[in-house]
Amino acid sequence: MMAQINVTNLTFCYDGSFDNVFEDVSFSVDTDWKLGFIGRNGKGKTTFLNLLLGKYEYSGNICTQMVFDYFPYQLSEGQKASPAVDFMGDLKAGCEPWRVFCELDKLRLPQEVLYRPFSTLSHGERTRVMLAILFSGENAFLLIDEPTNHLDQEAKDVVKNYLRQKKGFILVSHDRDLLDACIDHVLVLNRKTIEIQKGNFSSWWENKSRRDNFSRKENEKHLREIGQLRQSARQSDRWAQKNESTKIGRDPIKDHDYKNGSRAYIGAKTKKMQSRVKQYERRMEREIEEKEGLLKDVEEVVDLKITPLSYHKDVLVLARDCTVGYVVPARWKTPGRGAPGAGDLEGDFAPGGERVIPGEPGFEMGEGERTVLRGFNFELRQGERIALRGRNGCGKSSFLKAVLSRMGQDMEAGLFVRGTLAVGTGLKVSYINQDTSFLKGDMKAFCRARGLDESLFCAILRQLDMGREQFVKPMEDYSEGQKKKVLVAVGLMTPAHVYVWDEPLNYIDVFSRMQIENLLLKFQPTMIVVEHDVRFCERIATRIVEVKG
Repeated sequence: MMAQINVTNLTFCYDGSFDNVFEDVSFSVDTDWKLGFIGRNGKGKTTFLNLLLGKYEYSGNICTQMVFDYFPYQLSEGQKASPAVDFMGDLKAGCEPWRVFCELDKLRLPQEVLYRPFSTLSHGERTRVMLAILFSGENAFLLIDEPTNHLDQEAKDVVKNYLRQKKGFILVSHDRDLLDACIDHVLVLNRKTIEIQKGNFSSWWENKSRRDNFSRKENEKHLREIGQLRQSARQSDRWAQKNESTKIGRDPIKDHDYKNGSRAYIGAKTKKMQSRVKQYERRMEREIEEKEGLLKDVEEVVDLKITPLSYHKDVLVLARDCTVGYVVPARWKTPGRGAPGAGDLEGDFAPGGERVIPGEPGFEMGEGERTVLRGFNFELRQGERIALRGRNGCGKSSFLKAVLSRMGQDMEAGLFVRGTLAVGTGLKVSYINQDTSFLKGDMKAFCRARGLDESLFCAILRQLDMGREQFVKPMEDYSEGQKKKVLVAVGLMTPAHVYVWDEPLNYIDVFSRMQIENLLLKFQPTMIVVEHDVRFCERIATRIVEVKG
């Protein structure tokens, strides 16, 4: 008999917060499900995972005999500097290397990655090593939080195919392609309720769209009925008032048939009409009470706006045989072999390709160049939305930075560009960066420092479904999705000839992703975007350019 996780009357609120994250929530989950967790940013997905892990106090009950394990593991600086084989037993009790080796094989990684310092692994390698450790045990229900952020399409496909073969987990993700491939049930945080439904993201979305459409039609019908009742009540009230006014004073000529008993008759008739008004009012209240909250769980996607500018030339960016790289300290073993050539992103390879471990005999430092993109050809015409696609480290973000540097933006020190890279004179740019770590302090100071209209900025964030209570919090306390929405809001507020967006959707919820898709399709700005969300690129890109590195 399969085990269950039973949640009963769960209520939780963070200290100092006015609103409950969860209020009187009850549901059950079977532990052999592949459960996708869907909801807006800041609505409590990660919070719920932490409640399962016992990190917070709450009221209500979470009953289960299951042990929980969480991805991503939080590593200390010492662990990051060490090979994973040295600390994986600390992450997962009883972790056996041979089991991890088996999982690494399914994740298409060689066993030797466990013996390299964790900090020298690429982001995709780190993700897959942690997943291999996570799935190396038995009898645990796994909580997997955003496993594919920052991963290129190749690494995403590996993780997607791997998770497709597993079961017994909750997957928090905003990637529609990943959810469709890997889950058989959805756990959805609606605006006021939590629902569980069998199926993947697309089947849930289709059912939800149909249900929401029905609710809207029912609500329109309800509003018409209420309007008719109000009109009838007003008309009966007017009749009653008019009738009441004839009780006192009369015209002998017009009211020649007025008799002694007429006053009482008019009073009775007026009372009857007033009673009818009361009946209408009671019926309206009953109708409103019955239909109250009809649309409480309908997720309305508000239309966003941007102000794309028109440029006087057709070609805005042109690259011919373009090489991009960085001047960085380089490392090699054998002195006198000359300046090192292009290494990996960490710069930890010798010129001949031999891996270098700091501290080994012969390890030296020297000034060199790391070329990340060579011989690249590119052209951006007005009205095009070009998505750059390629493996992590192939130079996509570096090319964006090179374009921005040609536009007069301050980019990373040491960036160099060779070959032809020309941009239009006087181009105005809207740039969304990957990095959110600089977001600190209150929103007023943030707007003041950047010359933003605070009321408009907050209005855009509200359209992206950020609650007003967030506006008074320090920005460092925002969730990663909320931080990314801050950058998106700044990008939307900036009138521009060209929009340069570098992974704008990381951590952003699926509803906001759809909002942004609809926005770009409606206003059709000129754009260069790096984004690993396949569905997003398929919808908005007029052209996809492969970057080989």
